[in-house]
Amino acid sequence: MPEARVIGLGKSGVGAARLLKRGGWEVEICDSASADSIASRNTSETLLQQLAGEKITVKLGYSLDLNSPDLPQLIVVSPGVPWDIPPLVKARELGIETIGEMELAWRNLQTIPWVAITGTNGKTTTTALIAAIFQAAGLNAPACGNIGYAACEVALAAKPPDWVIGEISSYQIESSVSLAPRIGVWTTFTPDHLARHQTLENYYNIKAKLLHQSQLQIFNGDDAYLSKLGLNHWPDAYWTSVKGKNFLISEKGFYIEDGWVIEKLNAETPPKPIVQVSALRMVGEHNQQNLLMAVAAARLAGIDSEAITSAIREFPGVSHRLENICTWEGIDFINDSKATNYDAAEVGLASVKSPAILIAGGEAKPGDDTGWLAKIQAKAAAVLLIGKAAPAFAQRLEEVGYANYEIVETMSNAIPKSAELAKHYQASVVLLSPACASFDQYPNFEARGDHFRQLCLDWAKS
Repeated sequence: MPEARVIGLGKSGVGAARLLKRGGWEVEICDSASADSIASRNTSETLLQQLAGEKITVKLGYSLDLNSPDLPQLIVVSPGVPWDIPPLVKARELGIETIGEMELAWRNLQTIPWVAITGTNGKTTTTALIAAIFQAAGLNAPACGNIGYAACEVALAAKPPDWVIGEISSYQIESSVSLAPRIGVWTTFTPDHLARHQTLENYYNIKAKLLHQSQLQIFNGDDAYLSKLGLNHWPDAYWTSVKGKNFLISEKGFYIEDGWVIEKLNAETPPKPIVQVSALRMVGEHNQQNLLMAVAAARLAGIDSEAITSAIREFPGVSHRLENICTWEGIDFINDSKATNYDAAEVGLASVKSPAILIAGGEAKPGDDTGWLAKIQAKAAAVLLIGKAAPAFAQRLEEVGYANYEIVETMSNAIPKSAELAKHYQASVVLLSPACASFDQYPNFEARGDHFRQLCLDWAKS
């Protein structure tokens, strides 16, 4: 029986292990975390017992060992594991096939058409909206990848899907050799994950690989970086613009005009109105960009306007992305925990009413904070800083002449203070939009957003 190692005991790793086991492999999951830290990640004892019952070996507090004579034929890597760590580099040098969990799922689902969504920001909302539209059209089209299920969980389902709607990060593209979607969507491109990818060029080339391997390509034409590359790099793509037909980069694409999403499939066909923009309940120009890309994907998949309109009217938005938690004494508490970089946090601030009380901080990432700081100066009555980045953020605010900040360290301190400041400054919004990763205080941005939600609801009740 061929042997496979899976690295990482998260949702993706477990899905990959089960899929391999079903395919006749002898499977071992390795995770460098100890049993205690695994327990703190809510990986229950029950799961470990289930895996043992399925004859899947789990090794905790253990890194991949390639010095033993008993080498695996295949290594499958969870998305959070860096592609260039020494054991994986060595594995590839030894000729051991090394792939990501997404690639394994693709190999099991490649007879089914995929919509793959990538980009720096906007991926999750666009993915969720595309899945909602496909499902409103009666299709079995689960969202997976960075959202919803792990891709291998979709491959394990008893009933195969009609379409796979995948939110795919640069980490997942990097480790997916043959992934070739029917439709590829690129939402935005700004500096992010540079600690892992080193240069902007590397980061761009990883994203571009997915689009090059897609049969049909959809780009956000309002993104400064992507639109600059335009037709020279992507001559056959469908482009979108919220600014109207005159801003469309090519003869074919989707744009907004007179309050409608308009489809223009080529130079010969007349423009066709598909759905009114007012059907979308989410605020902000960036969500209109997401709407355009979602409608484009649906239309290129052959979905009619009626199903599109129905889905968009019902779409509630995405957890942790400008999610309205509650209103207390006229103040809206909004969870934008998914804003894990400066650009996303700038969009978050731009989308809410001013003046706002901003809660920011966490584990800082490299990037250009200029636009974010300018938006704080324009819209924030006060800033409360949490997490490891707080001192550095305080210094940056001082450097641009913004003095109305306070280091409060934790979310628990931030909520009562934000309510007090909102009253004082007559601010209508308290916004958690961290501009940071969460790993200094939380296992992920969802846990951070959930904590914010719970604290806000407890505050409103008390």
